[in-house]
Amino acid sequence: MSKTNAIRLISLAHIPYREAFYPYLENDPGGVHLAEAVGIPAEQIFKTLVAQGGKTGINVFCIPVCCELDLKKAAKAAGDKNMELVPMKSLLGLTGYIRGGCSPVGMKKRYPTFFHETAMLYPEIAVSAGERGHQMLLPPEMLAAYVGGQFMDLTKDK
Repeated sequence: MSKTNAIRLISLAHIPYREAFYPYLENDPGGVHLAEAVGIPAEQIFKTLVAQGGKTGINVFCIPVCCELDLKKAAKAAGDKNMELVPMKSLLGLTGYIRGGCSPVGMKKRYPTFFHETAMLYPEIAVSAGERGHQMLLPPEMLAAYVGGQFMDLTKDK
């Protein structure tokens, strides 16, 4: 299998990573099932969501697959009054990625990126490597530094 753009970029940045592959399930794009396939807790696997703010425009939010993005917290993190997820049909044009394969690394443009603060609890987190069924596991601080990301409280309280 050839390297994805995200993997190439991480390699060029000399960020240590490892890859994991799993069967992608169309009816479970959130990825909780992939925790079993990859062998790490769902809290350590982060999905990449793209949202648009009224004044800040496009923003990227990476949260654990077992959680739900709190749009009010997302707006506050981005310095906006409101935030809404972009329509799925817009994702490819904005990021270069499709649903289920969206990575915070290697998007068409560099967007403000935010990671849920729990990412810092782990020596590595998993994020999409840019295609469905392919994850890269890497240190969260190095990933955030590479994409210019910040750690914030982004999820709904349970």
